Amino acid sequence: MTTIQESLGSSPEVNLERKKSSSKNLFGILMTGLTAVFTLFILVPLFALVFDVARQGLPRLGLQSFTQLPPPPGLTEGCFGNAIVGTLIVLAVAAAFAVPIGVLAAIYLNEFGKGSKIAYWVRFGANVLTGVPAIIAGLFAYTVVVLAMGRFSAFSGGVALAVVMLPIVMRTTEEGLLIVPQEVRQGSLAVGATKFQTISRIVVPAALPTIATAVTLGLARAAGEAAPLLFTALNNNFWSTDLFRPIATLPVLIYFFSIIPYRAQQEIAWAAALVLLGLVLIVSVIARVVTAKRRF
Repeated sequence: MTTIQESLGSSPEVNLERKKSSSKNLFGILMTGLTAVFTLFILVPLFALVFDVARQGLPRLGLQSFTQLPPPPGLTEGCFGNAIVGTLIVLAVAAAFAVPIGVLAAIYLNEFGKGSKIAYWVRFGANVLTGVPAIIAGLFAYTVVVLAMGRFSAFSGGVALAVVMLPIVMRTTEEGLLIVPQEVRQGSLAVGATKFQTISRIVVPAALPTIATAVTLGLARAAGEAAPLLFTALNNNFWSTDLFRPIATLPVLIYFFSIIPYRAQQEIAWAAALVLLGLVLIVSVIARVVTAKRRF
């Protein structure tokens, strides 16, 4: 019996299988190593950026950052509390427009409009809009909203950022809906559920983590845009929560204060950039926590 096993173990077929298995293991180790190297190439610039912003911004960051108004040029007392409030308001307006429209458009494209000409042109328009510079969205909102209202406002700024967010939310949500297997839809319909019930109670909840990611990506992209806001929300050196008046935002404040030749204003710009990064991080964490609980 032992002789037979030794004979089988040394047979050409067994040796060939062992060589193939060894080659696969070596290839897997090599690709894992390459993936780790390229991941490191991506993470190093990211951590360097965050570290530099934190190093420059932390000395100026404090409780006064959230409670004081920006100082006039040449003065040092003050910060950017009004810009934080303005940023949250403008992003809320943008999300109120972009998220429902983007999610509903993605549901239509994936669940109802497959293969139709309307779906083709909607996807084409979204792809084109994704590559359009953000300043064009600002010019669009300026033409449609600012000129019609006769004033700059937080509302027009939200419309401009909604145009920036919309293609990201729509295309990412559509990809999330595509991941849900067709068998899930067929099983729901087979037990008597309507198509609306299948989509609203099964498909959309299953794709909720991707939808949350879409919203997070859209907010992260919109939060850092200053050009559209220069044409729409403009700026305001005072506290304001009025949707139909100019309002201060962090990107615009960072832009103006970074080009002012005063050290105090430049330090405030670094601190504002750090707060902006923190806002994006908080939104990402909240989205992950909410979707994790929903999936559970």
